[in-house]
Amino acid sequence: MHAWPASEVPALPGKGRDLRIHDTATGGRITLDPGPVARIYVCGITPYDATHMGHAATYNAFDLVQRVWLDTKRQVHYVQNVTDVDDPLLERAVRDGQDWTELAERETALFREDMTALRMLPPRHYIGAVEAIPGIVPLVERLRDAGAAYDLDGDIYFSVDTDPHFGEVSGLDAEAMRLLSAERGGDPERPGKKNPLDPMLWMAARPGEPSWDGGSLGAGRPGWHIECVAIALDHLGMGFDIQGGGSDLAFPHHEMGASHAQALTGEHPFAKAYVHAGMVGLDGEKMSKSRGNLVFVSAVRRDGVDPAAIRLALLSHHYRSDWEWTDQVLADAVERLARWRAAVSRPDGPSADALVEEVREALADDLDSPAALAAVDRWAALQGAEGGTDEGAPGLVSRTADALLGVAL
Repeated sequence: MHAWPASEVPALPGKGRDLRIHDTATGGRITLDPGPVARIYVCGITPYDATHMGHAATYNAFDLVQRVWLDTKRQVHYVQNVTDVDDPLLERAVRDGQDWTELAERETALFREDMTALRMLPPRHYIGAVEAIPGIVPLVERLRDAGAAYDLDGDIYFSVDTDPHFGEVSGLDAEAMRLLSAERGGDPERPGKKNPLDPMLWMAARPGEPSWDGGSLGAGRPGWHIECVAIALDHLGMGFDIQGGGSDLAFPHHEMGASHAQALTGEHPFAKAYVHAGMVGLDGEKMSKSRGNLVFVSAVRRDGVDPAAIRLALLSHHYRSDWEWTDQVLADAVERLARWRAAVSRPDGPSADALVEEVREALADDLDSPAALAAVDRWAALQGAEGGTDEGAPGLVSRTADALLGVAL
């Protein structure tokens, strides 16, 4: 599966700062020192509907991570998946009378268009669940053969009790896990499981549903968590720098994925940091496909809104915060974009050297994008009130906004 085209990232003078990021597993900020190649895995979409602002906010957060690392003169090895076979996708296809593969391909293509418009840097590897199945099957067989997985009426489950580190990612107690498991795709009430929290690794073929050759597992399709583990281990290996996604993925998805990988390899941890973006709401509830309270990126673009304004709307909130999408949020972003563009269109201005360092410091400090925007606002206000004599300043501000914030001025 191919990703989307990369926009050029301008080079800035000097060098950026190492990233200090909030790690869900430890509950505090840690400073990451990835070495010459930073490795990041971000969980992708299940393509049964268009990209909404909650998706965009999550991918914007990890785009900032990439930009901070690139500014430190590192390479970035970024991997993202597409869950192009899963219950919600199959259910939507049946509801709408569509072929599930055509639905997945159409929505994945639209996602690529949205990511391109928003100037999100693409992953080096963009892998669909279906194409990962040949690599998933042997991992499930290995877990079963090692006693970390078991058969239940043809389905294969992972035994969470075989990983001594289970629970360390989310830090939740058993009751909270059980509630979230039921809410987020698990089946804690299924009879016969060794532990109610045990997640499915391989689902035996069901009538009327797609299935693949699972070797000794029998025909079927993979569970959700093992998909990402197989892709991450194949392309990044153990101990990569950041496992990222929305905050609703901390449990069960990232918790289970970490345990799968640790049971497979005997190594710990799966990722050095677990980084989670907050939820975007609309009308007082989390924006989600199941609720149908969605604002689609593509729809806002069709209304004539500059994608740079959409990006500024996302950047105006800290990535870990839960916030509400409103008409005013977008209007403020449109106005900010106009001010910034007016400021950089002048032939000279006040020095921007300090601005570059302010933006760098803000983003290195747990991706504090509101502080970074405020720094550019201050420069634009000075430009409007006093002007300046530095002929290179407007260009440097424009390159800084592009390189570090992904906003084309």
